[in-house]
Amino acid sequence: MLHLDDDAGPNPGRTAGRVPATGAPSALLLVLLADARLPSGGHTQSGGLEPAVRAGVPPADVPAYLRARLRTVTAVEAGTAVVARAAAAAGEDLGTVDAAWAARTPSPALRANARRLGRGYLRVARTLWPVSASPAEAARHDPLDDVRARAWARPVVLGALAHRAGLGACDLARLVGYDDVQTVVSALLKLEPADPLETTAIVRDLLPEVEALATHVAPLRRPEDIPAGGAPLVERWAESHATTTERLFSA
Repeated sequence: MLHLDDDAGPNPGRTAGRVPATGAPSALLLVLLADARLPSGGHTQSGGLEPAVRAGVPPADVPAYLRARLRTVTAVEAGTAVVARAAAAAGEDLGTVDAAWAARTPSPALRANARRLGRGYLRVARTLWPVSASPAEAARHDPLDDVRARAWARPVVLGALAHRAGLGACDLARLVGYDDVQTVVSALLKLEPADPLETTAIVRDLLPEVEALATHVAPLRRPEDIPAGGAPLVERWAESHATTTERLFSA
């Protein structure tokens, strides 16, 4: 089950409900950022499902497709976000984290799309969590003010956003996993109309796997620790989808 607690340490439940500097508990920040109504560009995505359906993947196989994503491309993104959060907290170079993510994302189409989404999250961060005007905060380097930030991938920007907003590492990883699952099942309703309760059941059934992913990646701190699982079919479908003229989703 998806537990909303804050932390990445050995006893995550002990910090549940902790209120960070932003004034909101990590659990509530997770709910806010997981809201599909957040204008971050997520509605333009299908999580690779549209090209997968075009290639012949039936709706009945969507749960298996999501499990494969959670163990590969989603794990890479979740690990990257957690490491970016740690780097932002330590004042380290997020460009190094972005390079590690790119090395684990062979598809140019997936990289380009992630960078577009990164710009959307950059706007979210700068608008909803502007840097404090206090002298102490102003003296610190803010990674999202880096001139390279507009070229960083979504998980890198999301990790820096999580640090700025006070979202815990485990909740950040949960957010990435949950968002990926919800993106795919939401797209399924548009591609292959079905009962919304049936697709919600898919999400419910995958919550333990989202939690397992979060538990696995939350302790990561260095770029070299980011998972490197690949999904060749997802990458191939992404490349073909990028040149498809008639489609519902950009990726």
